[in-house]
Amino acid sequence: MALDKILSITGKPGLFELKTQTRTGFVAESLLDGKRITVGMRSNVSLLSEIAIYTYSEEVPLREVFQKIMDKENGEPTAVKHKDDKKKLEAYFSEVLPEYDEDQVYASDIKKVIQWYNLLQSKGMMDFSAPEEDEQKEEAK
Repeated sequence: MALDKILSITGKPGLFELKTQTRTGFVAESLLDGKRITVGMRSNVSLLSEIAIYTYSEEVPLREVFQKIMDKENGEPTAVKHKDDKKKLEAYFSEVLPEYDEDQVYASDIKKVIQWYNLLQSKGMMDFSAPEEDEQKEEAK
C-alpha cells in the first residue's frame, strides 16, 4: 500500500489507514491496534505522501526518506529507537539524509519519522514508490 492512504492525525498516536469517506469526514483504522475511528473534517490530518523533510537545497518527500532508511537498514527496523536521546537520533538522521536542515527539522520530527518507519515496517507496508510509478504499474497490467 502506498503512502497516499496512510494518515497522521493530530492528537492521536501512531498512524492510520484511510478506509472510507463519509458525509462528515472519513473512517480510519489504527495501524497500532486495528481500531476504527471516525474523523471529522475539522481534524488536523496529514497524508504521509504529502509530508516532506527540509534540506538545505530542497524539500525531500517523506517516501524518499523512508526509502533511504529502508536501504540503510536492508528492510529491517531502524538501529535507533524513537525514544533514544536527541544526539543519537540526529546522528542517525544525518547518516540517512546528510543535507537535512538542522534549523527546521527538530528532534521531535526525527522521532516521528523513525517511529512511523518502524510501524510501517512492522506492518509490511514498505512500498515507498512515487505515486506516478504506481499508476504506470497499473497501466502496464
